[in-house]
Amino acid sequence: MTDTSTPESSVSAATSSEAAASEETAEETKKSETVTSESDLFKQSEVAADYIEGLLDILDYDGDIDELISGGRPMVEVVGGRLQPLVGQRGATLEALQELTRLAIFRATGSPSRLLLDIGGYRASRRKELAAVARNAVEKVKEHGDPVRLEPMSAFERKCVHDVVNAISGVQSESEGVEPSRRIVVRAAD
Repeated sequence: MTDTSTPESSVSAATSSEAAASEETAEETKKSETVTSESDLFKQSEVAADYIEGLLDILDYDGDIDELISGGRPMVEVVGGRLQPLVGQRGATLEALQELTRLAIFRATGSPSRLLLDIGGYRASRRKELAAVARNAVEKVKEHGDPVRLEPMSAFERKCVHDVVNAISGVQSESEGVEPSRRIVVRAAD
């Protein structure tokens, strides 16, 4: 039997099959990257937990350490009594410990980390306080129409406020200033 296909149709068929194979390979690569990513996040939380456990031992503090992954980022929570000194005033010591732990992860893995460290449930309770602050600012903006400037906050605190404000229609928030005096301004939406 003779081949009646033209060279162009053969090239087109080959190109189509190569494209399909390339799409399958890209999909498989994406899946393996997701698995690797989860694996990397778990490794980061393990390194962080080991680092924090070492610090607790050195400081002679007792605490249970939970490792988890939430929202695509590794988290370590330390629960126990007598942990307030590790949180510090307005979470300043906690923020410093988080940065040190991120450096320990970078040193062990060679990759930067978005680790979130919580001690004694501080971040959960602070999140509730910040939600109330955000709702209060929104009420003032809606009542008076003038922008409301909040006190300077850490990146974690600003994100909590932005999340609450962005969920409410008719208002918007933006950060202004430079660390450590960076703050949020809540105003009526354009």
